[in-house]
Amino acid sequence: MSDENRPRRRPIRVGALAAALTATLALLCCTGGAGAFFLTELGGDGAEQLTPASMECTGDFEVNVTGKMPRFPQYGERQLRNAAVIIKVGQEMKVPPRGWVIAVATAMQESRLLNLANRTVSESQDIPHEGVGADHDSVGLFQQRPSWGTVAERMNPAYTSRKFYEKLDDVPDWEKLPLTVAAQRVQISAFPDAYAKHEELASRIVDALAGGAARTALIAGQEVCDAAASGEIAASGWTAPIPGGVGSGFRTASRPGHNGVDIAAPKGTLIRVAASGRVVFSDCDPDRSGRHSCDVDGWPGKGGCGWFVDVLHAQGIVTRYCHMVSRPRVAEGDTVQAGEVIGEVGSSGNSSGPHLHFEVHTDGDRNSRSAIDPVPFMRAKGAPLRSIG
Repeated sequence: MSDENRPRRRPIRVGALAAALTATLALLCCTGGAGAFFLTELGGDGAEQLTPASMECTGDFEVNVTGKMPRFPQYGERQLRNAAVIIKVGQEMKVPPRGWVIAVATAMQESRLLNLANRTVSESQDIPHEGVGADHDSVGLFQQRPSWGTVAERMNPAYTSRKFYEKLDDVPDWEKLPLTVAAQRVQISAFPDAYAKHEELASRIVDALAGGAARTALIAGQEVCDAAASGEIAASGWTAPIPGGVGSGFRTASRPGHNGVDIAAPKGTLIRVAASGRVVFSDCDPDRSGRHSCDVDGWPGKGGCGWFVDVLHAQGIVTRYCHMVSRPRVAEGDTVQAGEVIGEVGSSGNSSGPHLHFEVHTDGDRNSRSAIDPVPFMRAKGAPLRSIG
């Protein structure tokens, strides 16, 4: 796929955005990116810039509740100790790491990882606490109500974590559900979509406190580091879109405008969405002459992504999948789950042979300026894209 060829500018309509954002945007595939968009429903607190961390996956996942805590700008030491308790209880109950991520993200939403009393529950204010809330009669890390236990029990971080995991275990196939769906099945919140925005940071907290555990995938009953590459989902909620090696890398010296990576695979190989999210674009990208000719194999210099899909994930991450063999299986506005098949590998558009061109963008921005190298990003998620040679 050539770096220098840009598809023609074309109008893109993105969901229910304000009219000011539905003007003509530039869609550039494989050479420079696309028109910016600014969707907020899946954005995180403060929309922090994400830089993939080089957290090693140790395999032992030991949590030290009383030891020195890692540093995160969003949370202080006492909040991270509460997260460590949540993880430790999950380990003791033999809940897989995906459950730890869900539990930490839930407590982030419910209490900002603080053991809260309640101004309407006088007894709670006589128990050691880290703040005072006012949500009905809810108390504690998970803001649990009286049916979950006594006030003293619900304000005990270990007890309240155990009750969360017990309820989570009752949810059928919870490991395969999007985080916000699994959390909502437990919490029955008035804001069922609120948990998704915490998944990214919750995964990094679990990694920091438990030796990279969010980078594991459950394979043959074992938690395996950096193995979510063939349809398995890592505890972080991510998976590699296809198995295979990266043949052409991100913005190399010979291809400085190559804003993603190329993964070779036979035509028809299933492409899986890398994480849960919402489809924001699914269409045929016109070639450099403005033709919508995606139903035939392309060639170097033709221009365009061919059949392609863009998906918006939590924290404003966008992933792009180019050169599909035929019209994608998903449409704009669809909600997709990690690992869901969205199309098949092909060679449409600016392509010299069957492969998947895969991009990762930050800040909810589909333009080339927001593109980051997918290789370290996906490795940090436990879903590595292997290099060839």
